[in-house]
Amino acid sequence: MKTAKQNPLLLLVDDDPKILSILKKRLLLLNYDVVTAENGHDAWRIAQENHPDAIILDIMMPGMNGWEVCRAIRSDPALQHTPILTLSGISESLNDLTSPLFGANAHLDKPFEFTALVSAVKSLLAPPN
Repeated sequence: MKTAKQNPLLLLVDDDPKILSILKKRLLLLNYDVVTAENGHDAWRIAQENHPDAIILDIMMPGMNGWEVCRAIRSDPALQHTPILTLSGISESLNDLTSPLFGANAHLDKPFEFTALVSAVKSLLAPPN
């Protein structure tokens, strides 16, 4: 179990290694601990092993896509309350409609500003009112 002094653990998932590298470096500078996955199958396994505080999840990936990962997380009693932020380059209206159906708490459309990502993560990690 995490203590109050530990940094929040984020699972960052994207099939683009450049995006993973850039986002991981920037999130580490903001005192987040970050684990990464380049595909949905690894994301699902890593989520089960690490129980992250939040997940940043790309949707369009080969094999197990982000929506399938989201659905798997929501069906696992140990992970079902883990906040999920989805990222997608699909149309904004489709992302608005689809991401909540699979259990995402929030979503951002690619391309996005890093400040928007950080704001969304902080919101997901904020204690409930």
